[in-house]
Amino acid sequence: MRFWIVLLASSVLEAVWATALGESHGLSRLVPSMVFVVALTGSMLGLGYAMKGLPVSVSYAVWTGAGAALTVTWAMATGAEAASLLKVLFLAGIVACVVGLAVFTPATPKQQAESETDAGQL
Repeated sequence: MRFWIVLLASSVLEAVWATALGESHGLSRLVPSMVFVVALTGSMLGLGYAMKGLPVSVSYAVWTGAGAALTVTWAMATGAEAASLLKVLFLAGIVACVVGLAVFTPATPKQQAESETDAGQL
């Protein structure tokens, strides 16, 4: 479970760094550029950690899908990008696919061992 939590947090950081990169105007503005570097580093570290316990294909698909959906949602919520019914429907489709991958991806041996360890600690 912790791999999924880290992966989702890493996806949030992906949305942060993508937004900050846009606000940095080609890395020419200091504060957004610093936010970009910090969020990018955290996002990559989180993705790398999640890949220790989740398949690479699923980790990357969830990371990019959730990060992209969050980035567009933030842009629409702040007025940086126009919202439309089609965008919302397509974003819902991305979120549904991410949830589907999370629900229907079988546990790796490491995840199974982690679950058994966590259950024994209760």
